[in-house]
Amino acid sequence: MSRLAAIQMASGPNVHANLLEAERLIGRARAAGAELVVLPENFAHMGMTEQDKFNIKEQDGKGPIQEFLAEQARSHGIWIVGGTVPIAAQEANKVRAACLLFNERGQRVARYDKVHLFDVHIEETGENYTESETIEPGAEVVVVDTPFGRLGLSVCYDLRFPELFRNMVKQGVEIITLPSAFTAITGKAHWESLVRARAIENLSYVVAAAQGGYHANGRETHGHSMIVDPWGIVLDRLPRGSGVISADMDRERLAGIRRSFPVLDHRRIACTLP
Repeated sequence: MSRLAAIQMASGPNVHANLLEAERLIGRARAAGAELVVLPENFAHMGMTEQDKFNIKEQDGKGPIQEFLAEQARSHGIWIVGGTVPIAAQEANKVRAACLLFNERGQRVARYDKVHLFDVHIEETGENYTESETIEPGAEVVVVDTPFGRLGLSVCYDLRFPELFRNMVKQGVEIITLPSAFTAITGKAHWESLVRARAIENLSYVVAAAQGGYHANGRETHGHSMIVDPWGIVLDRLPRGSGVISADMDRERLAGIRRSFPVLDHRRIACTLP
């Protein structure tokens, strides 16, 4: 058994305040026995405008947010999925939304850059999102070995693209991490259905860490962080506000489900990432 945890926040524009809150919640997760902790998307910064992320962007491998993640992993002796961090991109006027994985020694072992960018208009509230104006998309599926099993990294809007997760299955994924900041409207409509579907169809654990609450920029996020097992059972959840959820990952149960219900062996259509 391995203890997994997801942290939920309602981050604002003050990086220092957000990191203090993240540190507090990471400590709570560790006290609950967590060995893997997943932070939400934009955990360190939810700016007043999309352009604000340029003021805090970091070079790959250095910067206060990355140093914070490494230190938290090292000091607590845990693995951390660092939500997303704005990392300098090839294009000067854009950043990469990088999801970083650190091991218990504080060493970075993987980086995944968000592939699918949230360019939508939400009619009910008049909200407009155009991530492609400030974010350069990634193009690689990332699955790595960990003490908990083969771990796949994804971010928020990726959840709506099942072919990404099928590519993870081809790489032997057993646990999927999903830092997110779903809007209140889209989250209410689709969040739980999509998170549970990705767990069920890929027979994998999903650790979905969300932003959940009202933000200084006027945005409202859905929350409902969840840990879901390969049969689609929600093991723990947090509807709103800052906090921690945790659950055990049972690799024997996962293997047993895959043996008795070998849906992954029955696929007849090959999937590739465009």
